[in-house]
Amino acid sequence: MVAVDAVLKLLSAQRRRYALYFLEEQSEPVPIEDVAEAVAAMEAAGEDAPGDVKVSLHHNHLQKADEYEFIQYDSEKGVVELMDSPPHFELLLTVANVLEQPE
Repeated sequence: MVAVDAVLKLLSAQRRRYALYFLEEQSEPVPIEDVAEAVAAMEAAGEDAPGDVKVSLHHNHLQKADEYEFIQYDSEKGVVELMDSPPHFELLLTVANVLEQPE
Protein backbone atom coordinates (compact mmCIF):
# COMPACT_ATOMS: atom_id res chain seq x y z
CA MET A 1 0.00 0.00 0.00
CA VAL A 2 1.18 3.50 -0.83
CA ALA A 3 1.25 5.83 2.16
CA VAL A 4 -0.75 9.05 2.11
CA ASP A 5 2.46 11.07 2.54
CA ALA A 6 3.87 9.43 -0.59
CA VAL A 7 0.75 10.28 -2.59
CA LEU A 8 0.85 13.88 -1.39
CA LYS A 9 4.51 14.09 -2.41
CA LEU A 10 3.60 12.68 -5.84
CA LEU A 11 0.90 15.34 -6.20
CA SER A 12 3.14 18.19 -5.00
CA ALA A 13 4.18 19.37 -8.48
CA GLN A 14 1.57 21.04 -10.68
CA ARG A 15 2.94 19.67 -13.96
CA ARG A 16 2.95 16.13 -12.56
CA ARG A 17 -0.65 16.58 -11.33
CA TYR A 18 -1.71 17.74 -14.79
CA ALA A 19 -0.11 14.65 -16.32
CA LEU A 20 -1.89 12.45 -13.79
CA TYR A 21 -5.25 14.14 -14.46
CA PHE A 22 -4.81 13.33 -18.14
CA LEU A 23 -3.61 9.78 -17.52
CA GLU A 24 -6.54 9.07 -15.20
CA GLU A 25 -8.87 9.54 -18.18
CA GLN A 26 -6.98 7.09 -20.41
CA SER A 27 -7.65 3.36 -20.64
CA GLU A 28 -4.38 2.26 -22.25
CA PRO A 29 -0.72 3.32 -22.47
CA VAL A 30 -0.33 6.82 -23.90
CA PRO A 31 2.62 8.24 -25.85
CA ILE A 32 4.54 10.80 -23.82
CA GLU A 33 3.96 13.30 -26.65
CA ASP A 34 0.20 13.11 -26.02
CA VAL A 35 0.73 13.64 -22.30
CA ALA A 36 2.99 16.62 -23.00
CA GLU A 37 0.42 18.20 -25.34
CA ALA A 38 -2.34 17.77 -22.75
CA VAL A 39 -0.19 19.22 -19.97
CA ALA A 40 0.90 22.19 -22.11
CA ALA A 41 -2.76 22.92 -22.87
CA MET A 42 -3.66 22.79 -19.15
CA GLU A 43 -0.92 25.12 -18.00
CA ALA A 44 -2.40 28.57 -17.48
CA ALA A 45 0.33 30.68 -19.02
CA GLY A 46 1.10 28.25 -21.82
CA GLU A 47 4.69 29.28 -21.26
CA ASP A 48 6.26 26.02 -22.43
CA ALA A 49 5.79 24.35 -25.78
CA PRO A 50 4.81 20.66 -25.75
CA GLY A 51 8.40 19.72 -26.62
CA ASP A 52 9.70 21.50 -23.52
CA VAL A 53 6.98 19.90 -21.41
CA LYS A 54 7.96 16.48 -22.79
CA VAL A 55 11.57 16.98 -21.71
CA SER A 56 10.44 18.05 -18.23
CA LEU A 57 8.09 15.07 -17.94
CA HIS A 58 10.72 12.60 -19.15
CA HIS A 59 13.63 13.83 -17.03
CA ASN A 60 11.77 14.78 -13.89
CA HIS A 61 8.10 14.11 -13.34
CA LEU A 62 7.65 10.67 -14.90
CA GLN A 63 10.88 9.40 -13.40
CA LYS A 64 9.54 10.26 -9.93
CA ALA A 65 6.08 8.94 -10.72
CA ASP A 66 7.51 5.64 -11.96
CA GLU A 67 8.62 4.92 -8.38
CA TYR A 68 4.97 4.08 -7.67
CA GLU A 69 3.85 0.64 -8.82
CA PHE A 70 0.59 1.96 -10.29
CA ILE A 71 2.33 4.37 -12.68
CA GLN A 72 4.19 2.67 -15.49
CA TYR A 73 6.57 4.72 -17.64
CA ASP A 74 8.44 2.91 -20.40
CA SER A 75 11.04 5.41 -21.54
CA GLU A 76 12.24 3.14 -24.35
CA LYS A 77 8.77 2.89 -25.91
CA GLY A 78 7.88 6.42 -24.86
CA VAL A 79 4.58 5.45 -23.25
CA VAL A 80 3.08 5.98 -19.82
CA GLU A 81 0.09 4.39 -18.11
CA LEU A 82 -1.81 4.75 -14.86
CA MET A 83 -3.00 1.33 -13.70
CA ASP A 84 -4.77 -0.11 -10.66
CA SER A 85 -4.17 2.94 -8.51
CA PRO A 86 -5.12 2.71 -4.84
CA PRO A 87 -8.45 4.28 -3.82
CA HIS A 88 -6.85 6.95 -1.64
CA PHE A 89 -4.70 8.07 -4.58
CA GLU A 90 -7.77 8.36 -6.81
CA LEU A 91 -9.60 10.31 -4.11
CA LEU A 92 -6.75 12.76 -3.51
CA LEU A 93 -6.19 13.20 -7.26
CA THR A 94 -9.89 13.94 -7.76
CA VAL A 95 -9.94 16.45 -4.90
CA ALA A 96 -6.82 18.18 -6.27
CA ASN A 97 -8.36 18.33 -9.75
CA VAL A 98 -11.61 19.85 -8.44
CA LEU A 99 -9.75 22.43 -6.36
CA GLU A 100 -7.33 23.30 -9.13
CA GLN A 101 -9.78 23.54 -12.00
CA PRO A 102 -13.01 25.00 -10.68
CA GLU A 103 -15.83 25.42 -13.16
